[in-house]
Amino acid sequence: EDCDIEQIDPKRTDPEYFVYECLNVEEVEKLMNEPVEKLSTQLQITPSLAKVLLHETRWNTAEVIERYRNNASNLLVSARIKAAPPVVVPGTGQPPSSSSPSAPPTLVTNTSVGVSSITNGSTAGTISGPSFLLVPSASSAFVPTSAAGSCASSGGGTVSSSSLHPGPSGNGTKVQHVLHAGSTSSSSSSSSSSSSSSISSTFTTIANAPTVCYRTQLCPVCVTVQSTDKFHRLSCQHSFCRDCWAMHFEIQIGQGISTQIECMEQRCDVRVPEDLVLNLLNRPVLRDKYQQFAFADYVKSHPELRFCPGPNCQIIIRSQDISPKKATCKVCKTSFCFRCGTDYHAPTDCQIIRKWLTKCADDSETANYISAHTKDCPKCHICIEKNGGCNHMQCFNCKHDFCWMCLGDWKAHGSEYYECSRYKENPNIAHESVHAQAREALKKYLHYYERWENHSKSLQLEQQTLDRMKARINEKVMKGLGTWIDWQHLFDAAALLAKCRYTLQYTYPYAYYMESRKELFEYQQAQLEAEIENLSWKVERAETTDRGELENQMDIAEKRRTTLLKDFFPNEA
Repeated sequence: EDCDIEQIDPKRTDPEYFVYECLNVEEVEKLMNEPVEKLSTQLQITPSLAKVLLHETRWNTAEVIERYRNNASNLLVSARIKAAPPVVVPGTGQPPSSSSPSAPPTLVTNTSVGVSSITNGSTAGTISGPSFLLVPSASSAFVPTSAAGSCASSGGGTVSSSSLHPGPSGNGTKVQHVLHAGSTSSSSSSSSSSSSSSISSTFTTIANAPTVCYRTQLCPVCVTVQSTDKFHRLSCQHSFCRDCWAMHFEIQIGQGISTQIECMEQRCDVRVPEDLVLNLLNRPVLRDKYQQFAFADYVKSHPELRFCPGPNCQIIIRSQDISPKKATCKVCKTSFCFRCGTDYHAPTDCQIIRKWLTKCADDSETANYISAHTKDCPKCHICIEKNGGCNHMQCFNCKHDFCWMCLGDWKAHGSEYYECSRYKENPNIAHESVHAQAREALKKYLHYYERWENHSKSLQLEQQTLDRMKARINEKVMKGLGTWIDWQHLFDAAALLAKCRYTLQYTYPYAYYMESRKELFEYQQAQLEAEIENLSWKVERAETTDRGELENQMDIAEKRRTTLLKDFFPNEA
């Protein structure tokens, strides 16, 4: 039956129209798991790797698939999952010695005779590179042979964990303190025959017992020698013991870092995979913290998701329209700009409001400019305190009506409101000295900042007025003088007043930075400000104001606000 009625597109009538939804944590997890499962299936990768790649590309599934299929190595390097290839020195074709990651030293230990030889990354039983045998103690003897001669090796050059060590035979064997550097060695000739026979008997005893030969490794962080099965190595080939990894993870998580945890090696930025972190975290509290921080990182990198900035609120806002529009949480009622996540700031765009807030916080003259909350009446000069949001002031002593901003006569102010809100540029400023130009720039800034700050204070004062109004209306209702429905129009008027004044407050940063169409903007700004002050005057006297007159003023103020936003609010995504 409504087919003949033309459907009005709210995008054309409401400049702040915005479609979004409020999701809880479980719903967001389900939403983000869908592309993770898709990548895992199509590219045959782990979910942990899929999450890292999506996080790196701001959850662009198509981009991940294309880049992975074109050049998986480059994608993994850019995501810091894989170490970048070493830089080749021109003319040599070889990488510089400091650029290629070397495997950590591996220690091959024979428990029977106490032989300890450090191999520089070699998996064979032979000594490779500079290695050192420890100085013997009274209870140990050192064999003057390489690890290959000391320990039997299995096929492929790896050391067998069950190989036996053939003990030395015969008397007269000398203890050798061996310092290996490549294949060279030096022997000591100062041993006596008595010590030789003693050592010989020791060897004989050891030779009769089975010997277990296993691989150990030196951790470069805690500098302890441990079994290699206690070490974990990243794709960059840097290896550390599990205890040092666990301590590293605990420190990083304590600082709020999760997806950006990096390798402990100096100047290595390879990320630690999620699987390794969760595997080495023994305390459930740390695991929960890590997963919470990782979830927050994933949400922040997702272009369609924003955390509600409300205190202790777990709601996440989702929208496919990434515009600087107002999103309001359905749980805590907090409103914010969806694009940048800060306070809603129409008609000013995100970049300009950041510049403005930075200037307000950093400008050294701001603290000097802020005036007191009192001004003298321009007629009788009595001190007046502003206790309401309306800038239309009436002196309680002489009943003179004037403007709080410019102290001009309010009766003649209606036609001159445009002159009150706009800033008058000095036409000769280009020919003035540098100091004069600096003073003019400060004067311009203070003009806009004063009005920005004044409307912020007016919002606070008008909220206090609303609270007092609620108390009076509650008293009337308790006395039987109507119901809450009878007075609802007063609350609607107060809510609209706050909405209009909030928009007006953010027109001043916009005007401060704008160049083109400035005259039209300042004209509309002045018209909006005039209607807002008229509405504020009526709201503060709402109980004695005609309801029809109040609602008519509400309609005028809202139309002024909407017109300004349609013309100047940046709606592009």
